Amino acid sequence: MQDIPEATLDDMEWADGYFISVPTRFGVPASQFRAFVDTLGPLWQSGALANKVVTATTSAQNPHGGQETTIQSIYVTAMHWGAIIVAPGYADPVKFEDGGNPYGYSCTPGPLDETGKQSVAFQARRLMEYAEKLYR
Repeated sequence: MQDIPEATLDDMEWADGYFISVPTRFGVPASQFRAFVDTLGPLWQSGALANKVVTATTSAQNPHGGQETTIQSIYVTAMHWGAIIVAPGYADPVKFEDGGNPYGYSCTPGPLDETGKQSVAFQARRLMEYAEKLYR
């Protein structure tokens, strides 16, 4: 884990959007993510997180382990920032193949299968399309 780069406040201010992927813990985002969000107070207070595009994915130990509420919790935080949520909805046929979570891709632990990869790629493209519309 020590080799995985961590997002900083500078990264959050610089970026036009965020693709957030957080594990589910008891139906909400893992505490490590919540602790990071708590460091963003100065950016939020200055308006630096407003008008950023946000999408989210998650995983949980079992298929009904709270994935949808985890993503909704991330989106509630983003709404407080004034961010713009870019959920995948059912805007691509892959959403009917991947388990059908319209808020964002969710799965159980393990490697992504081909459908999971396609779903994440669709969600990333959708995020980038909206960021481009906002910031061109």
